[in-house]
Amino acid sequence: MNRLLAALASRLVIVVPYLWLLVFFLVPFVIVFKISLSFTALAMPPYTPVFDLQQGLSGLMAALGELTVENYLWLFQDQLYVNAYLSSLWIAAVSTVLALLVGYPLAYGMARAPESVRPVLLMLVILPFWTSFLIRVYAWIGILKPEGLLNQFLFFLGAIDEPLIILNTNTAIYIGIVYSYLPFMVLPIYATLERMDHSLVEAAQDLGCPPVTAFWKVTFPLSMPGVVAGSMLVFIPAVGEFVIPDLLGGSRTLMIGKTLWQEFFSNRDWPVASAVAVILLVILIVPIMLFQRAQARAQEKGL
Repeated sequence: MNRLLAALASRLVIVVPYLWLLVFFLVPFVIVFKISLSFTALAMPPYTPVFDLQQGLSGLMAALGELTVENYLWLFQDQLYVNAYLSSLWIAAVSTVLALLVGYPLAYGMARAPESVRPVLLMLVILPFWTSFLIRVYAWIGILKPEGLLNQFLFFLGAIDEPLIILNTNTAIYIGIVYSYLPFMVLPIYATLERMDHSLVEAAQDLGCPPVTAFWKVTFPLSMPGVVAGSMLVFIPAVGEFVIPDLLGGSRTLMIGKTLWQEFFSNRDWPVASAVAVILLVILIVPIMLFQRAQARAQEKGL
């Protein structure tokens, strides 16, 4: 009896997250995918066909026969969407690299700090999450605008003669993304470095390896799981980011999140907006699946 209860409990632990993914991910994705195969209509909802469950299986099959892939073809024919995808991927990639360059030294310093100080440093990294994300992005407007705090400080130092134009540029977007998602880069790297056996570095130095070389040959390779996890946590949301490009990048910024919002709310073209979202999801999921498969094969080979 106890074994049966234990088996049921173990299965329940597995079933609950799968049900969560089914209800909050798979079902909404299927609905969005169906809308992406529909036609735009001046109605509510603004697309056709709409499944009428009262007509039964015949009505369902008839609605399925009216679906189309024209929305996907339109995305590849219109250069606007292609440029939006490429621009989003580029901005997200550059932001991820910048976040890594800033976040790795922070995580390394936290992992090397005395154990009594680490909780305080960890709290300081998490502290920005206690404030609204929107308020933090708005604060950067006051810092980066021509008459903002940054230009006033540079004028006070005598470093510039005229204000720097940073707001409404890609530079402001990079600053906003790196600032907003930096904790997602720091925390996984810190967790990996904290668990690392530092005696390996000492052994490399005892064998004549300089500290810099020991870092690149021992510390950095062992921290790669945290680097990869942090990079994904920054890159994936940065690709579809909307708030930061809209507030800091201005009207000329071309990113897929902003394009998706315009199609959905301004143009009320739900089918095209859904197609944009589906392709964005595929672009993000496929590389992750390929990477996980490569990691699994490497672990099987003992690499």
